[in-house]
Amino acid sequence: MPVRFYQKDNHILPTKDKHNSLPISLIPTIPQPLLNPDFSFNPDLQRLLTGKQLLLDDLPFPLEVIQYHYENGYITYRKGIDYRRNKPVCTRCGNKEPQWFATFPCSRCGEHCLYCRKCLMMGRISACSPLIGWQGPTPAHLLPEKILEWKGNLSKGQQVASNHVVEAILQNHEQLIWAVCGAGKTEVLFSGIEAALVAQKRVCIATPRTDVVLELTPRLIAAFPGITVASLYGGSEDRHLYAPLTIATTHQLLRFYQAFDTVILDEVDAFPYTVEESLQYAAVQARKSTSSIIYLTATPIEKWQRECRTGKRSFTTIPARFHRHPLPVPDFTWCGNWQKRIKKDKLPAIVICWIKERLQNNKQTLVFFPHIGLMEKALPILRQLAPDMEAVHAEDPNRKEKVLKMRDKTIPILLTTTILERGVTFPNIDVAVVGAEDDIFTESALVQIAGRAGRSKDYPGGVVTFFHYGKTEAMLKARKQIINMNQEGVKRGLINI
Repeated sequence: MPVRFYQKDNHILPTKDKHNSLPISLIPTIPQPLLNPDFSFNPDLQRLLTGKQLLLDDLPFPLEVIQYHYENGYITYRKGIDYRRNKPVCTRCGNKEPQWFATFPCSRCGEHCLYCRKCLMMGRISACSPLIGWQGPTPAHLLPEKILEWKGNLSKGQQVASNHVVEAILQNHEQLIWAVCGAGKTEVLFSGIEAALVAQKRVCIATPRTDVVLELTPRLIAAFPGITVASLYGGSEDRHLYAPLTIATTHQLLRFYQAFDTVILDEVDAFPYTVEESLQYAAVQARKSTSSIIYLTATPIEKWQRECRTGKRSFTTIPARFHRHPLPVPDFTWCGNWQKRIKKDKLPAIVICWIKERLQNNKQTLVFFPHIGLMEKALPILRQLAPDMEAVHAEDPNRKEKVLKMRDKTIPILLTTTILERGVTFPNIDVAVVGAEDDIFTESALVQIAGRAGRSKDYPGGVVTFFHYGKTEAMLKARKQIINMNQEGVKRGLINI
């Protein structure tokens, strides 16, 4: 599908002819024809493109149909790569780093074409690629008589946060919900989502990780059974589904442009969202110019914590779990130079004793290590205490099976990297960190790790121990944050004394 463009009157036209035509990125200003109210547009194209920015390869329609809609004002063409001060910028992901651009011999425009490598996994976007969007009317939201079917009750702390979410959504404001691990953030969103849908607002919940999308999708479908829910992640079958309620990985937001009236960003402190500027850019691009954004996290970055304290950021805390018990506060236990010992196929005696005690009491345990290699050296040492012990990490092909075994209580102790610092719930566990002084254990990571314990109303306690070879600022800040939340929970009457 060769695509170059030439300008005629108030629109541009695609052509295969290299003479008197340009790749779209070199056209100074792309004209937008006025909307023709008498034009009979294709409703399938409308549903596919509303709020999206897609490549021609993403569209199951011939270029002639797309061009016809453009000339009648219903479709927009945007440059895939633009130039600012003669430097390329990817319109889709915001990349402007020179090392993330490259050239290739392009059969479409007949030139050596610049393309963006940063968002290549979403389809190649190059200097001759138009991003296709929708300018016409949006599909109507057909709503059932009763939108929210959830029958649960919110705690006092959840209810306050829920009210603030509803208010922010209806007034198109920003709001941070700072809720401790296990506070029930998802349920806090339900009334806000309902209010948005009643107001004909389109809602997106975005999260950095696919497994959270897979976990939340059935819960949202159960809570809003009469609403179409699109679940978007790599390989998802809902990729082209138009829906008033969308749950997506933050990577999938790269396909959207001014789509949502409400964006709810879950786990805003989590990798990769915190380190990839393109994902933060995508979240901004996916919002309409007038819209609300709700941030959810148990562990805001330090800058946000400071903004909360100084009144520069609107926020609501949920400092207690629904079962009204305090968060387990980590114990700090010095264990000496544990890395030196592990290289000699030994572990510190104090760590061995701690694990033996859990085994004797039949208490399931998560033991966190900073690095895969160290964890794998520790596994055979600890298997002398319990042969059915396992270890898991991000690249482990049996990761899901091991987590299921832990849930089924067929594994007494699971060694893990930070891959299980969030997003997993085991009802009755203790937690240890071996080498809590390592740089990988940030304040955020340590708060999340401690938050694995005491989540169930039947087992609200739990021991959390940070074994270390020297206390770090991250360790001290993590413990202080947990203690402060417990104190606030008591002060607000959300924790039983």
